[in-house]
Amino acid sequence: MSPTPEGALAETMLAHDPVTLALAKRESAHHCEGAEELFNAMRGKPLWIQAYEMDDPSAPPLTNSNVKVCHFLRHGQGFHNLMADMYALQGKQWTQFIKSPENPYVMPEIVDAPLTQKGRNQARAAQSTIKRLENQPEIIVLSPQCRAVQTGLIAFEHLVEKVPFIAHEMVREQTGVHVCDMRRPKSQQMLEFPKVDFGLIEKEEDHLFQEDRRESILETGERIHDFLTWLEQRGETHIAVASHSGWLMTLFNGSVKCEDSLKEWFQTGELRSVMLEFVKNE
Repeated sequence: MSPTPEGALAETMLAHDPVTLALAKRESAHHCEGAEELFNAMRGKPLWIQAYEMDDPSAPPLTNSNVKVCHFLRHGQGFHNLMADMYALQGKQWTQFIKSPENPYVMPEIVDAPLTQKGRNQARAAQSTIKRLENQPEIIVLSPQCRAVQTGLIAFEHLVEKVPFIAHEMVREQTGVHVCDMRRPKSQQMLEFPKVDFGLIEKEEDHLFQEDRRESILETGERIHDFLTWLEQRGETHIAVASHSGWLMTLFNGSVKCEDSLKEWFQTGELRSVMLEFVKNE
């Protein structure tokens, strides 16, 4: 049975076209560079983390005090993603993290890029899966960047004012050079997103972004480990995190131990649920 015109349009507004998938393949390879070095560095930390798929028979029981369920959500399509697709369709090529007229990610118009309508639809499409979860998240942790905050508020809108929505600087995208990954001033975010707690954001201006240097995978990994250490100390068992492709790739490819099935690139709007086991190194 053929889909209705309305159904076909809805599918188009959610789908990842070939250009998007080709860009994802190229960018995912870049984000894996240095992952082994990061993984080795993380294993020497006082706290290390193992991630399991929800149906993994080897996963520890959730009744263990050192185990949490975490639902990781990549933001929906942002305007920087759209511009990259458009540039690629025009045959433009660019080198990642190098300023050039061919690089769409350095356009001043996309500082802290928000969601497109397609991105909003992708975030909304996650609602049905989230609402079917046996246990709803007790806390929603958001990257303070606009597209991730928007995604979290849309995807988990049924939990707004029922559980905390907390912006956390350590969950933001790998930063530097690309202005889409620059954070707007804290006061602007607070004004636009009053349902979100920005109390953990210490600086008004973005002190992590550097115009001439990209954050290394080791630096991003250190931020991720700081976040996981904070998370381990929280009392909640069921957590949701809205973040970014590079951050999520670094998390699963270098910061935690996990099977290869969890190391794949996150598409925009993709939700992935895992069990996290926090282990203290003696």
